[in-house]
Amino acid sequence: MDADPDKLLKRHRNLTHSEGLTVTSHVQRAEGDWYVNTLMVEGYDVPFKYKRQKRYRSLEGQRVNLTYYPETQKVAGLEFEIMKVVRVRVA
Repeated sequence: MDADPDKLLKRHRNLTHSEGLTVTSHVQRAEGDWYVNTLMVEGYDVPFKYKRQKRYRSLEGQRVNLTYYPETQKVAGLEFEIMKVVRVRVA
């Protein structure tokens, strides 16, 4: 995958790139062979989610650059908006 967010944004119109976001909460939980990471970001009411194969250091309190797109997740019959992260970098 390209590491350059500008190339990603040109190829995928629904992607959004944000820089310098402050992480207020970072939770990791095992799901099969993967770890699902959920970030809550200052100024946003929507969780940012991504998967990794290994546990990751906590990003709580860090400033990050995120590339993501909106997605809907169904939980117990209710639909919730989330942001699916495709790239995360510590700023």
